Amino acid sequence: MTKFIIDPDITTAQTLDSSFYNDAAIFDLVREKIFTTTWQWTGALDDVKQNGSVVPREILPGLLNEPVMLARDEAAQLRCLSNVCTHRGNILVQEPCSKAKSLRCSYHGRRFDLTGKMLSMPEFSEAKNFPSVMDNLPEVPFSAWKNHGFAALCPSAPLEDFLAEVTQRLHWMPIETFVHDPKRDRNFLLEANWALYIENYLEGFHIPFVHPGLNAVVDYASYGSEIGRYANLQLALARPGESAFAIPAGSVDHGKRVAAFYYWVFPNLMLNFYPWGLSLNLIEPLARDRTRISFRSFVWDEAKLDQGAGAGLDQVEMEDEAVVMAVQRGVRSRFYQHGRYSPSREQGTHHFHRLICEFMNR
Repeated sequence: MTKFIIDPDITTAQTLDSSFYNDAAIFDLVREKIFTTTWQWTGALDDVKQNGSVVPREILPGLLNEPVMLARDEAAQLRCLSNVCTHRGNILVQEPCSKAKSLRCSYHGRRFDLTGKMLSMPEFSEAKNFPSVMDNLPEVPFSAWKNHGFAALCPSAPLEDFLAEVTQRLHWMPIETFVHDPKRDRNFLLEANWALYIENYLEGFHIPFVHPGLNAVVDYASYGSEIGRYANLQLALARPGESAFAIPAGSVDHGKRVAAFYYWVFPNLMLNFYPWGLSLNLIEPLARDRTRISFRSFVWDEAKLDQGAGAGLDQVEMEDEAVVMAVQRGVRSRFYQHGRYSPSREQGTHHFHRLICEFMNR
């Protein structure tokens, strides 16, 4: 098997080999080695607050395509369960329900409680060694963070480890109270490899060249990256007169005029915090050269919408997509194999590549 190696010394390191973006077999390995072992966002939890709530979800549609459900039982325990009947594989829950007492398969009538335990099954009185634990619905690893749900097929570490830096740095921000605004949601399809999009996100190096509007409101000279275990932060300070956070005493950022906290969480989640709230971006690989970008907006302060770094996000997205598409064409070239990192501007991309190697070599 191919060994993926990135030198930990950014001053001498070379970037990923171009085969990572182009080879179908490597893309299949990425699905199994990276995406089955990491946490995937499954949405806000507003629709499962009530006991008896059951809602269908899908873990990473287009790549993992794993049907699950969120179910809150009468004891208020929230679980993520397989949404596949253990009899013949029918999908159990097709639509959300807020007052469920149990689950009944519409195919042959098998019933489950909201913990996933099988309760009854018609025409099985003669079946031997039935029921067994295999007839219960499997429980999928699940964790909640700030009113957001995350599931993983085989997590390599607890969700808390992936989000530790975000939780600690933004302890003062009431993220769990932010309100989803569907009018601001966006979905984009990009004919490029998922990793190229993330690499572009993880460095501010391109801002003066690609984003004139954003460059006018953030202070590029002070723009920097801070590297964590599974996440990293790009801290963007505001130019004089531009919108910035009112950061309370007790925060390490108190006294700074922060325009945006750009957090990336391995492998494919972006949490962009602006004075108006959170733009959550989920990067969903569909094929080795096709990616869906999902934007979800959670508003904290409506009065600050469309100001500063948090304004014109659609325009910034179009500018990013244009350059990523050009890079996608370039990495197919017979004359390109890999590049080098800017030690002062591409620490985030180097961190991303190092994590890819760590997971791919397991």
